[in-house]
Amino acid sequence: MGLVYAPITLINGEDLILAKRHIIGEDEVKQMTINMLADSGAYMLAINETIQEQLQFPVIETRKAQMANGSVEEYDVVGPVEVRFKNRQCTCRAMVLPGDNEPLLGAIPMEDMDILIHPLKQELIVNPEHPYFAQMKMK
Repeated sequence: MGLVYAPITLINGEDLILAKRHIIGEDEVKQMTINMLADSGAYMLAINETIQEQLQFPVIETRKAQMANGSVEEYDVVGPVEVRFKNRQCTCRAMVLPGDNEPLLGAIPMEDMDILIHPLKQELIVNPEHPYFAQMKMK
């Protein structure tokens, strides 16, 4: 299977709360749409420092993560990040990769939004069994 990219909108979750409380205007909510790699082998959402500089997510903690090459690195974890794809959305945390590294849509936000990688079409899709709403498994 090849690489699958999709347009993913990232929104600063704290800005959304401030806008709902009418502390800032809706036009002040920091957000951007990125053509992001859907990576079911990665657990979390991963953004890079360039995205973090623009969206200014609060740093929650620092965590260690094992990379694909086996090395263990320490990264900032930021959030809340609202993630949107088609008619789906979720709120999660993101690891901040150094520099301009490729951002990744990991398994946790994909599972939360009930979206799938379609291997034949090589695209990210809404789960066809639940086209109008995300459904999660509780077992």
